[in-house]
Amino acid sequence: MPETVSDQKTLYVVVCAAGPASDVGTLVDLAQGQGWSVQIMATPSAMSFIDVEDLEKRTGRPVRSQHRTPGDQRSPKADAIIIAPATFNTINKLANGIADNYALDVVNEAIGLGVTTVILPFVNSAYANRTPFKANVELLRTEGVDILIGPGFFEPHTPGAGKKTTERYPWLLTLSRTKPKT
Repeated sequence: MPETVSDQKTLYVVVCAAGPASDVGTLVDLAQGQGWSVQIMATPSAMSFIDVEDLEKRTGRPVRSQHRTPGDQRSPKADAIIIAPATFNTINKLANGIADNYALDVVNEAIGLGVTTVILPFVNSAYANRTPFKANVELLRTEGVDILIGPGFFEPHTPGAGKKTTERYPWLLTLSRTKPKT
């Protein structure tokens, strides 16, 4: 266990607007239990899915959804990033270098810097079967992004069955894959 907060590795958890988002505190607790210091970032749409006050208490940091203003404290540098739940929209934008919100801006840069990035999708089978989505998953993988979709990971649910899948969302899978690159 790190001796001081400054000795801890920092994990960015990027939350998107999908069913499991309200349970992201589960991932925060698991990560902190493994010695990570956690910084939450949320897409603008995800802000209404999460309990910002609770997450800020858990992490001791503000939940970020937009660029800081001059004079605001910077977030610590990320040693690894987990995007969970990751939506169809976020995965497609990220693969194409679109940075139209703070979270995507941060993650696009981090991928370019070689920061370990793990994506745990939450999409239904109709979205997952789209050719552009499949191509974008592969494109991100060629850049070293670890996308946990398919057998043994997150398996897309049938359209309309997301609520049942939320209860089995595999948060823990992400942490075993977040070893910082040296």
